[in-house]
Amino acid sequence: MSVVTHTLLDRLDSRGTTSLDRRRNQRRRSVIPGFGLTLGLTLTWLALIVLIPVAGLFIKTAELSPAQFWDIITSTRTLNALRISFGLSLVAAFVNLFFGAVVAWALVRYDFFGKRLVDATIDIPFALPTAVAGIALTTLFAENGWLGGLLAPLGIKVAFTPLGILVALVFIGLPFVVRTVQPVLEDLDSEIEEAAATLGATRWQTITRVLMPIVLPSLLTGFALAFARGVGEYGSVIFIAGNLPNVSEIAPLLIVIRLEEFKYADATAIAVVMLLASFAILFAVNRLQRWSATRTGQAGG
Repeated sequence: MSVVTHTLLDRLDSRGTTSLDRRRNQRRRSVIPGFGLTLGLTLTWLALIVLIPVAGLFIKTAELSPAQFWDIITSTRTLNALRISFGLSLVAAFVNLFFGAVVAWALVRYDFFGKRLVDATIDIPFALPTAVAGIALTTLFAENGWLGGLLAPLGIKVAFTPLGILVALVFIGLPFVVRTVQPVLEDLDSEIEEAAATLGATRWQTITRVLMPIVLPSLLTGFALAFARGVGEYGSVIFIAGNLPNVSEIAPLLIVIRLEEFKYADATAIAVVMLLASFAILFAVNRLQRWSATRTGQAGG
């Protein structure tokens, strides 16, 4: 055989050995056993809890003709309810984005009297039943309440108005931002800020160019969670909202009203619109979060 033939045979043999080694490595069992079982349980549970109910919405809505579906979702009452739910949820999420970051920063970076009590108080909206939260906020912000009585002479009415809905959504959404940002700040060494100051960065430059790129993905996650909770909130809102059609009626309440009227297809049509709109907004936030995390990783590299 010639030298060229030997060279070709050696290369083919090495490629075959490499392919065989790769197949052997792929067949190696994971250090942690049970992948097939856990994956099967995960997919089954996800299908039962999420996929099947969501599919049921679309199947029930399919009973409507396109014209009927369009008439339902474009009616004045439905559009106003969706506008109130999504609009106020976005505003509340932005409010919580700012104040949640401030609260998380204060809890992580400073030591003060009553810090543990403040930290525990953040979780109250998690543990408090939504109906109790709604009654408490209504009692507090009613015109004869502690805070409502002080605001009434100023011409500010909170209870039974869209402003009351905003207050309730801010109340239930704040912990999502704080608890999402807080661990990131705890892992962020304060020496980074000191190094930036040593290199001549101002406080504003340290926040915007050093800290913000690192914390931004967690801020976006907290924003998305607070928004999602606000869109679906029902118990704490109906007590303080007043529930006036076209004024302070939220979309989840309108769905309940349609169910009580035995208009199941109408209720599922509104629910489908809420589902698709929420998914689109959350998808956009998720893409922005991934972009921010990728950009941060590239900057760090």
